[in-house]
Amino acid sequence: MDQSTKGEIRTPGFNTLAIHAGAQPDPTTGARVTPIYQTTSFVFDDVDHAAALFGLQTFGNIYSRITNPTCAVLEERVAALEGGTAALSVASGHAAQVVAFHTLLKPGDEFIASKKLYGGSINQFNHAFKNFGWNVVWADPDDIKTFESAVTPKTKAIFIESIANPGGVITDIEAVGNVARRAGVPLIVDNTLATPYLCKPFEHGADIVIHSATKFLGGHGNSIGGVIVDGGTFNWSREGRYPMLSEPRPEYSGIILHETFGNFAFAIACRVLGLRDIGPALSPFNAFLLLTGIETLPLRMQRHCDNALKVAEYLASHKQVAWVSYPGLKGDRYNQLAKRYVPKGSGAVFTFGLKGGYEAGIKLVSDVKLFSHLANIGDTRSLIIHPASTTHRQLSDAQKTQAGAGPDVVRLSIGLEDYEDIIADLEQGLVA
Repeated sequence: MDQSTKGEIRTPGFNTLAIHAGAQPDPTTGARVTPIYQTTSFVFDDVDHAAALFGLQTFGNIYSRITNPTCAVLEERVAALEGGTAALSVASGHAAQVVAFHTLLKPGDEFIASKKLYGGSINQFNHAFKNFGWNVVWADPDDIKTFESAVTPKTKAIFIESIANPGGVITDIEAVGNVARRAGVPLIVDNTLATPYLCKPFEHGADIVIHSATKFLGGHGNSIGGVIVDGGTFNWSREGRYPMLSEPRPEYSGIILHETFGNFAFAIACRVLGLRDIGPALSPFNAFLLLTGIETLPLRMQRHCDNALKVAEYLASHKQVAWVSYPGLKGDRYNQLAKRYVPKGSGAVFTFGLKGGYEAGIKLVSDVKLFSHLANIGDTRSLIIHPASTTHRQLSDAQKTQAGAGPDVVRLSIGLEDYEDIIADLEQGLVA
């Protein structure tokens, strides 16, 4: 051993954290894999113990809607991989967004969001959130000044995706983060498509990270889940703009969450004020499946990226393809941002346009054999969809185009098969 390293405590690497973070052998049985604690409730030691748990004076389990040991390991693992202070797991990526914004916004408040988002998020922000009195203001990630000009006294957060779904747009996280800091609001980054293997938004100015764990974190298309990660970087007591964190909570005997829990107060608030009352709890069984998937995350993501680049290069040279939007391609408008934010690879999801337009897109998704035609991404299997006729159908034509889901667009989520087989399937589909 090098003398200079003797006695030093080594920080575990990403691969090690993906397998071990948050987990210990079960203290009762010695089981090495985290058990599925499939129970609704947990026994208290005595009445004082119960009172301390309900009063946030001690940590522990009460009811699986709020905390569960299997879910807790998932939360610790994702927080460790992202470099956050704490995390909360919930039932889906959409649930993660609802709980996060519930902690930040009051009726009448606004948040700024990138126009380049997953179609389901655009729909949620435009419609469902209005029922809570939360108002979205849209900005263009290709023009950072639009974020700056959208800021008003009502603005309480800015929301972007690190790699946008479906178009593979790379957002300049640091530039948007600078806007958020000047505005005195947190930057929320949906890191679903990149995962912490490719991008760590906290290193570029994010304050909160959101995941649909359904996608690449779980990676096998077998379970739905979402995660909120607290970066521990934001001053929630500033100017009293976030009263759920900075003012006494009557349901917890006047505790001020930011004062009590410091740099993981946001995660605590999401749990004890959002998840507790809104209720989108993650199943322990799903948490178990997601944990199993995360153990191979670095191996899978690199293969996803390598395969995706090969397929994108093939399509870029195909006579029936009008264009390919994949940041890993030389000459792509986002290639320089990709080198900065996702140097190990540009992810597995990208879009391309067929010269035959809308009808050609529908025919291609019908004719491929290896690809599965379905509304998901991040699976071990290669997936295909024509967003304009499916996932983005509820949007107007203008919104579809803004979201990178115009009539000619086909979205691919490249899986872990041999890339030669993936390309062969696309070739026979294009010929047909």
